[in-house]
Amino acid sequence: MSRRDRVLYLAAAWCLSYPDEDLLGKVPLMRAALAEFPGAGADFDEVLDALESTPLMESQAGYVREFDLGKRHALHLSYWTDGDTRRRGEVLGSFKAAYRQSDVLVDTQGELPDYLPMVLEYAARVDLEAGRGLLGRYRASLEMLRFGLLRDGLPHARILQAVCATLPGKSPADEQAVMRMAGYGPPTEAVGLDPYDPRLLPVKGV
Repeated sequence: MSRRDRVLYLAAAWCLSYPDEDLLGKVPLMRAALAEFPGAGADFDEVLDALESTPLMESQAGYVREFDLGKRHALHLSYWTDGDTRRRGEVLGSFKAAYRQSDVLVDTQGELPDYLPMVLEYAARVDLEAGRGLLGRYRASLEMLRFGLLRDGLPHARILQAVCATLPGKSPADEQAVMRMAGYGPPTEAVGLDPYDPRLLPVKGV
């Protein structure tokens, strides 16, 4: 299972990243790698098909619209639990600490360390258990992102479903169940956001 999960995490990291020529060149590799594991490719097919059939500039515009403009599909895991609160700096530091403990230099390429494609690639390439631990710790964030993608009819929802399926326990049936999973006590000291913004999950104590 470890090799399957590594392949799945890396394919998910790439599929959730900004599309460019380099990513398009990796589509056959992703298809071949996923095909080694029965059924693994089904959750990726629609995104991979779109990458191959859609003009690159159109794919890029769609990605920016869905993932960069606004927070409906935020790919930063701690956004869903901490928003833009002061506490988030401490949380981001915990991601950096996890990377450092693996004795590997992680190039964030200007992204915050909780950027989901980065966490997935870290799990796939560097430290599967530590990376899976980060994903498990922010399982509620993954599930909220999944529901957001599902609600807006985006095929990436199935990729999030596949990632969540590698973690212990079943996925919650609805967003209210995710809220119960996360605990209660919404974030305070929000910068530019209502601390009771429904997009944010309640914060658990550290």
